[in-house]
Amino acid sequence: MGDVEDPDLISDLPQSILESILTRLPIRDAVRTSILSSKWRYRWTTLTYLVFDDKCIRMCSDRPVVENCMVNFITRALFLHQGPIHKFQLSTSYLQCCPDIDQWILFLSRSDIKELVLELGEGEWFRVPSCLFNCKKLTCLELFRCEFDPPPTFKGFLCLRSLSLHQVLVAPEAIESLISGCPLLESLALSYFDSLALNICAPNLKYLCLEGEFTDICLENTPLLVAMSVAMYMNDEMAECFEQSSKCNFIKFLGGVPRLERLAGHIYFTKVTPCHILIWCMNLQCSLSFLLCFGK
Repeated sequence: MGDVEDPDLISDLPQSILESILTRLPIRDAVRTSILSSKWRYRWTTLTYLVFDDKCIRMCSDRPVVENCMVNFITRALFLHQGPIHKFQLSTSYLQCCPDIDQWILFLSRSDIKELVLELGEGEWFRVPSCLFNCKKLTCLELFRCEFDPPPTFKGFLCLRSLSLHQVLVAPEAIESLISGCPLLESLALSYFDSLALNICAPNLKYLCLEGEFTDICLENTPLLVAMSVAMYMNDEMAECFEQSSKCNFIKFLGGVPRLERLAGHIYFTKVTPCHILIWCMNLQCSLSFLLCFGK
């Protein structure tokens, strides 16, 4: 009886459960399961969710060595991967304008990628390659500290439901065109934009998060919007625009969102008085949670 091997109950679990286990592991540990047995050797290569961060390799004080190790690790992981990749996330402070990222996105554009998150470190901004706009099945796109320039032929992401742009260099008209070209868009987050005038046309939009300086915002084409978070930073000129212009005020800003239930955030004014805010807010039939900050 002592020669009988114990059954390998974990390895015999259904593929869906094994993938669920591997997905919950850091990618480095998921790859290391290949040494457990022959049954586990290529299990990780079928993962549909791939998340790479600074923990996927060993850190050292030599930055070029760390960058090279990370590039090699990610390239090899993609080279060995089998099947579709539904989510790819790269969150690192070491890679900014690495040309290998272009090749990774090109590979992903051919792998039915659905969720893409690029969160790169400070320094030179990464220019999103044109192949990204060939990812026709994208449902979620998050970009941090990138340069985003859609080609003239780009008509939008028809399946996109969530879009987040943080510290992204992009022309205002390109943002509006992108939003209107995503008919299924339900969640939108824009942060760290300066002097942005924006006309949002998103008939299915439900959740909106805005942070930055805005000279004008129009929400008349967002009838399903139910929740919005706002952090607006206004200099004297912008505040005066909101106070005096008949086309640029809070009634215009929020008057086209009849289903709005939650509005929260910070607004920093320099010239507008609290009285104006109260008058504007009385036009809303929703619960408001606001912090109003006025400059000296």
